[in-house]
Amino acid sequence: MLKNVHHIAIICSDYQKSKRFYTEVLGFEIIREVYRHERESYKLDLALNGNYVIELFSFPAPPPRVSRPEATGMRHLAFEVENLDAVIKNLQSKNIIVEPVRVDEFTHKRFTFFADPDDLPIELCEQ
Repeated sequence: MLKNVHHIAIICSDYQKSKRFYTEVLGFEIIREVYRHERESYKLDLALNGNYVIELFSFPAPPPRVSRPEATGMRHLAFEVENLDAVIKNLQSKNIIVEPVRVDEFTHKRFTFFADPDDLPIELCEQ
């Protein structure tokens, strides 16, 4: 029986750029960083508020994955925030393009999207 989500694995095209994005822009904490010589690959374990959330991988020349238009597979990552306007302002101060805020027609909660360095859509949902 499933208990909860353990982690999300992301393969990036530019390891240093994505590492900076997830740590310096989004504020994830580094738990562990290893270089796996046999795979020519970094593995970066990241936490959010002390909880292990993301494994960030690099591989030599990974093929691009289609994000837009809507494609089969994982659609986006979503994170809950307390103050959507404050988070948007912070992202924009770091030159991150954020889509206009929308309101969910069912929950009536505000949300928006932006993209990581590999164009993976990331959603912010206000509590």
